[in-house]
Amino acid sequence: MLLPRQGKGLFATKNIRKGETVFVERPVVSSQFLWNALYNYRACDHCLRALETAEENAQRLLGKSSLVLPHPEQCSIRKDLHQQCPRCQVTYCSAECRQAALEQYHQVLCLGPSRDDPTHPLNKLQEAWRNMHYPPETSSIMLMARMVATVKQAKDKEWWIKAFSQFCSKTANEEEEVVHKLLGDKFKGQLELLRLLFTEALYDEHLSRWFTPEGFRSLFALVGTNGQGIGTSSLSQWVHACDALDLPMLQREELDAFIDQLYKDIEKESGEFLNCEGSGLYVLQSCCNHSCIPNAETSFPENNFLLHLTALEDIEAGEVRQENYLFTCSCPKCLAQADDADVTSDEEEEGEGETDDAELEDEMTDV
Repeated sequence: MLLPRQGKGLFATKNIRKGETVFVERPVVSSQFLWNALYNYRACDHCLRALETAEENAQRLLGKSSLVLPHPEQCSIRKDLHQQCPRCQVTYCSAECRQAALEQYHQVLCLGPSRDDPTHPLNKLQEAWRNMHYPPETSSIMLMARMVATVKQAKDKEWWIKAFSQFCSKTANEEEEVVHKLLGDKFKGQLELLRLLFTEALYDEHLSRWFTPEGFRSLFALVGTNGQGIGTSSLSQWVHACDALDLPMLQREELDAFIDQLYKDIEKESGEFLNCEGSGLYVLQSCCNHSCIPNAETSFPENNFLLHLTALEDIEAGEVRQENYLFTCSCPKCLAQADDADVTSDEEEEGEGETDDAELEDEMTDV
């Protein structure tokens, strides 16, 4: 079937079986969401690996410091490896991540002793973004800041500019639609304020177009269109490790019952905000054709920004599609439903009925 507009695509060169990993990919750049970080979802400032132990994670989500998790040896967090930037004290999961951040973008973005100074240009930019983009978050202005900082630090600036330019671009009208979805009805005034603050904090002559009204809108739309959400959770990792334990039947039943009740209690206390969350730009993943009936899905089973694309069904050579948002979809399902009455997400959820316990646990652990 031919779609109205064709862009980049990613296609299987061989048959892939259901459950197989299609590929694993590292982002070109990534960043934690600002509200997520502000509310103490502690993640590595580079790879977004969750920094809390599973027990600390569960205690915070429950608001219950006395909680004790069984099988603490199944927690994969290594606090002895954590390191901080000596100047601004942001935390990394390892020396490797601290060095990688320093070499790519952190020299430009390190706030040093100004980390808590509200008048610092970068802090003003982040505060403005938080006041425009409330949870549930879908993007971050700091992803764009790290793109600029990467180019500013790079010896081969043109290589990085070309790397960022390969992501899908939009027409002017489509860009405005994406910005509208991210910022709401007052998006034009808000976008201009963000541009002025962005320019004050990060202007670079090699990227002068990115700081013009048209260029900034295009950069904003690029991130909104191509940014892939990232979720990490030390509690989720602990649950998966516990699931793999070879236990006597009675102990297995007790552990499963404990985990089921834990998730119910967490949902009452914290709702849907369970994971360390951010977004990143992935070259291969951004090429996947969107579909509302996807045959592949992304996940982050290594508890960091490494994206795994996994087949949901058998994939024949020549196809790969996954879910994506912030654009008008032309997949077969949406075309078939184009004339249907609009249904809100709340109405759709009501129609589907209550989520059973097994589905709830899957949703909370699938990161």
